[in-house]
Amino acid sequence: MVTFRNNISNRRNNYRRSDRNFKPNGDRTKYGSNFSNNENFQRKSPGRNNHNASKLIEKYNNLAREALSSGDKILSENYFQHADHFTRILNDQESFRKAKQSSEAEESKQLNDVNRIKEEVKNEEVGAKVNIAK
Repeated sequence: MVTFRNNISNRRNNYRRSDRNFKPNGDRTKYGSNFSNNENFQRKSPGRNNHNASKLIEKYNNLAREALSSGDKILSENYFQHADHFTRILNDQESFRKAKQSSEAEESKQLNDVNRIKEEVKNEEVGAKVNIAK
């Protein structure tokens, strides 16, 4: 009977060999992952699914017309609502793009004004030095 127990314990140890990547409890991380970093939870690019909103608008409008022609008013309304949603997204993207362009234009104008003023001051300093030298 003793040999039987020894045989069982040897079989159990076969599954716990270090060459099978067995780690003691202290070396393992719970659930196999570290959730302290937020890189898994950050969005990669906001609105990345809506980059082709115009194609989606066309798709849902076509599906709505097809459903309406087959007599399914509820499904067609559902598709029209999807198309309306992407129309709003497209409008938001356009307004964001226009606001960004206008702010960039304003910054460029301010930078040009600053550079022009610096050039005028530099020219005045050169002119003042020429007058002093005379």
